[in-house]
Amino acid sequence: AEKLGMVKKINSLKGHVKKEIIGQTPHIKEVAEVINRVKDTNATILITGESGTGKELIAQKVHTTSNRADKPFVAINCAAIPGELLESELFGYKKGSFTGAFKDEIGIIRRADKGTLLLDEIGEMDLKLQSKLLRFLQDKEVRHVGSATSHKVDVRVICITNKDLKKEVELGSFREDLYYRINVINIVAPPLRERIEDLKYLVPYFIDKYNISFNKNVKGITAEAYDI
Repeated sequence: AEKLGMVKKINSLKGHVKKEIIGQTPHIKEVAEVINRVKDTNATILITGESGTGKELIAQKVHTTSNRADKPFVAINCAAIPGELLESELFGYKKGSFTGAFKDEIGIIRRADKGTLLLDEIGEMDLKLQSKLLRFLQDKEVRHVGSATSHKVDVRVICITNKDLKKEVELGSFREDLYYRINVINIVAPPLRERIEDLKYLVPYFIDKYNISFNKNVKGITAEAYDI
């Protein structure tokens, strides 16, 4: 799964390219204020917003500014892995518990122990696995597929979705009890159209970023380009 890019594990985000939340509008300042208030708590966070609004960046910021910053940050895309495979990836498995289980695997949740677990596209998780995730969030214990032994895990859980989970609850495709369990703190990533003024910070940021990436020396953009 890691080779396919489905799972991303970063033991510490320190030392990697520093990513910042860019902007000074009230919307983005509110996001920064919420992050600052909750970063050192263990409360589960639900980050919502449209595609491309920087939800994973917000999750990384929570981790890198928290008291777990030097511990693992593990992200998994729930939409990229089929339900049964996702369960074994999350919770681990015992050797021989299913076809292809050639060795014991502790699973992604335990790999994130003491750190942060990011569940991307949580709205795509099937109902059966939602039930098992709910039990984990309640008990903070992991039981590997094919095992009768449970393992305590200390992990901060952050969930991301671009879906309206309240609507998914009404449709019966998302568990109501799980929704309230993960939505202890909600951070909404605002779309750019609601913070257009931040373009004056974003444009030079991306010019600098791609000057470095492509060895260019772009100085800026024209007023006409800025208006467009």
